[in-house]
Amino acid sequence: MNTNTSDVTTLKDGTPVAKIGQGTWNMGESKAARDEEIAALRLGVELGMNLIDTAEMYGEGRSEELVGEAIRGIRDQVFLVSKVYPHNAGLDRLARSCEDSLKRLGTDHLDLYLLHWRGKVPLQETVKGMEELVAAGKIARWGVSNLDTEDMRELLRIPGGDRCAVNQVLYHLGSRGIEHELVPWQRTHKIPVMAYSPLAQAGSLRKGLTENGTVQEIARNHGATPLQILLAWSIREGDVIAIPKASSREHVAENAAAAKIRLSDEECWKLDDAFPQPAWKVPLDMI
Repeated sequence: MNTNTSDVTTLKDGTPVAKIGQGTWNMGESKAARDEEIAALRLGVELGMNLIDTAEMYGEGRSEELVGEAIRGIRDQVFLVSKVYPHNAGLDRLARSCEDSLKRLGTDHLDLYLLHWRGKVPLQETVKGMEELVAAGKIARWGVSNLDTEDMRELLRIPGGDRCAVNQVLYHLGSRGIEHELVPWQRTHKIPVMAYSPLAQAGSLRKGLTENGTVQEIARNHGATPLQILLAWSIREGDVIAIPKASSREHVAENAAAAKIRLSDEECWKLDDAFPQPAWKVPLDMI
């Protein structure tokens, strides 16, 4: 198994991207938490987690507004990602949605713009619209989210579809279905996985992961927390970009430190035994 050897991975066009970035789902929705959320995002950039992921869907634009405030004065240090609703991904709406996101974010361009999930708009139309946004300088590159292998195969058959930069999907130790088919296919085509919810959603699933004896043993061996082990595991292969959400500076610092953890082959094998990947193709997990 190839363990991570640096804190960055490289996109197809040669652009280096932090292996651990910052997600923002549900951020920007509480006035009481706003100052701390902004401080957390800025600290994350300072600690090397300069990729910030948001979406027009998150709080119906409130997350983008929060991110815009957080990156004011440091925009040139940030790899900025947003996502478009499927119903806005056609040629009649895509450019306007992008402009609205740019306005909320207080910037003139996105580093990466993603189709949030597949809807009724033909992929060919979305690709054409994305390429027009690239040509106009509104986005540097584009990608997709929540697409499974057959969707990705279809995408690459479309003229220009091979310029897809990433596919953002759910991935964590308790949800390994993408390893059976999607991850190998994306590696063949040099399309990195961007893992959302790499720590699983708070609740019984995350508790089952963090309270697992193997996870806790490995955490003790590294002087780390179980959550840091989950995050280090998600980026262990070197070509996965994880985007955990952290709405406090304490949590941000914990996430940033996880990038330095190197899991041994033996530790990865133990985690495989505790949480094996499916032996067959399973439907793509989404939340």
